[in-house]
Amino acid sequence: MSAESKGRALFLDRDGTIIVDVGYPRDPAQVALLPGAAEALAALAPHAALVIVSNQSGLARGLITPAEAAAVHARVALLLADAGVAVAGAFYCPHGPDDGCRCRKPAAGLLLDAAAAHDLDLAASIVVGDKPSDVAAGAAAGCRAGLLFAAADAPPEARAAADVVGWPAAAARLLALLA
Repeated sequence: MSAESKGRALFLDRDGTIIVDVGYPRDPAQVALLPGAAEALAALAPHAALVIVSNQSGLARGLITPAEAAAVHARVALLLADAGVAVAGAFYCPHGPDDGCRCRKPAAGLLLDAAAAHDLDLAASIVVGDKPSDVAAGAAAGCRAGLLFAAADAPPEARAAADVVGWPAAAARLLALLA
C-alpha cells in the first residue's frame, strides 16, 4: 500500500464476491476465485488495504468445523497470493443469524475490529459485497461508500439490483472512488 493510501481499506465480502459461492464451503478444493477477481484486486491493492469481512454462519450451524473454515480461508489466501494479491487481514463472524452478536453483518463489528487491528480510517474506506447486508455494515461503520456487487454469472435479479456486475466493472468503479 502506498503512503498516500495509508489507512484506507477495501472491505471485501468473501463468498460471492471474491470466490464462487458454493453455500457452506468445507473443502479447500471447492474454492475458486471469481473471474477477474485476482486481476482486479491486484490493481486495487496499491490504493487501499484489502480486508476480508465475512459472515460464516455455517460454523454456528455445525455445518463447518473451525478446522475446515481455516483450511478454506488458507486456500483463498493462497490463490490470491499466487496471483500477487496480499490481503491485509481477514475477519469472520462465526455466529448464526439469531445470535445477536455485534459482528454479523449488517452490524459493524467486523469492520470496527479490522479498523482497530490495522489502524484503518473507516471514513476513507469502501465495502464491497454481494448482499445488501454487506453495504449496510459499511454504512453502520461509517465507511465512505459501499458497492453492491454481482458476479457476471449471477442470477438476473442479482445483476439487476447490483451497483456493478463483474470484477472489471467493479475495479473501474473502485479505482475512480479511490482516486
